[in-house]
Amino acid sequence: MGDQVIDAVRELLPVLRERAQDTEDARRVSDESIKAVRQTGFFKLLQPTRYGGLERHPNEFYRAVRAIAGACGSTGWVASVLGCHPWQLGLFDDRAQREVWGEDDDTLVSSSYAPMGRAKPVDDVRGRGFEFSGRWSFSSGCDHATWVFLGGLVLGEDGAPTDFRTFLLPRADYEIDDVWDTIGLRGTGSNDIIVEPVFVPEYRTLSFLDTGRCHGPGQEVNTGPLYKLPFASVFSCSIAVPVVGMATGAYDAYVTHTRERVRASTGGRAAEDSFNQVRIAEAACDIDAAMLQIERDLDEQMRHATAGEKIPFPLRVQTRRDQVNATSSAIAAVDRLFESAGGRALKVGTPIQRFWRDAHAGRVHAINDPEKALAMYGQAQLGLKVTDAWI
Repeated sequence: MGDQVIDAVRELLPVLRERAQDTEDARRVSDESIKAVRQTGFFKLLQPTRYGGLERHPNEFYRAVRAIAGACGSTGWVASVLGCHPWQLGLFDDRAQREVWGEDDDTLVSSSYAPMGRAKPVDDVRGRGFEFSGRWSFSSGCDHATWVFLGGLVLGEDGAPTDFRTFLLPRADYEIDDVWDTIGLRGTGSNDIIVEPVFVPEYRTLSFLDTGRCHGPGQEVNTGPLYKLPFASVFSCSIAVPVVGMATGAYDAYVTHTRERVRASTGGRAAEDSFNQVRIAEAACDIDAAMLQIERDLDEQMRHATAGEKIPFPLRVQTRRDQVNATSSAIAAVDRLFESAGGRALKVGTPIQRFWRDAHAGRVHAINDPEKALAMYGQAQLGLKVTDAWI
């Protein structure tokens, strides 16, 4: 079934490629494009089978993400972010899953995980839960979602944080502030979310302490190995792979451009320039190696999860290492191609410059920060304690 989804995604790519400039100009992915991606089955790849999902290997999901982002960077970014959320929702209490998917298993959830919210525990006639409020930025694709995951700190009576949780809220409980106006990933509609004080029942929250232990109440009903993977591995790869896809799109655009390009200064064909040929080979190696490392790591994680084994900590750190390395390799490939594409590649509307801007915009996401993740890997190799929650 996963192969059928990827085949359907590939058939859609020419349409997404044709809409890429319109997506950028509109500052959001169109409803038509989201509908078309949904019809391929893409958003069901990581969704529990109990709620109409396909519950496939994560590498099938990431191959589809790479393909979509290679046609349109913004569409690939939004698809990846919205597409990984069904996996996380599968970790929530089943009551929360029923609220989201009970009447419509095509329902989408957006997110902003930074701990910008503040939660005060309450226990009254509404039940046990939290009074929650805050403002968050960068909720990609929020216009297409009717629920949202938001990060927040639970405060004790003394005002000090006692927990860091993900809070799940329905559309009626938050406002969207249209502030997204950027030089890259312009079409992602990554607007702000505003929540005035609302009540969130405890079953619609999930502690990062639990996800760090690869645990969630949803595992009682979603027992497959997919839901035993670390959140930091699944989400971080969902932020890195679109950038690899953008590099793939830039590569394809560069090859096509170079085949047809004639240098104004010499009249020579750019395709016959050995330096261009070398750049193509180097970029292809960087892009392929980036994906191969991620796929290897997730294959190994799934092997442990399928065997009922705990995911080894060194493998979790390695996955974060390879995730940020994939982003860095993709950026290096895009830069190598863009800097020799010639002046005509700078024209607004050309795919090479758009992929260059989109890839660099994706790189600045906090989860793609290479120094932090690489330092964690080095700490682990040296026998030092790694305390970061994003492992």
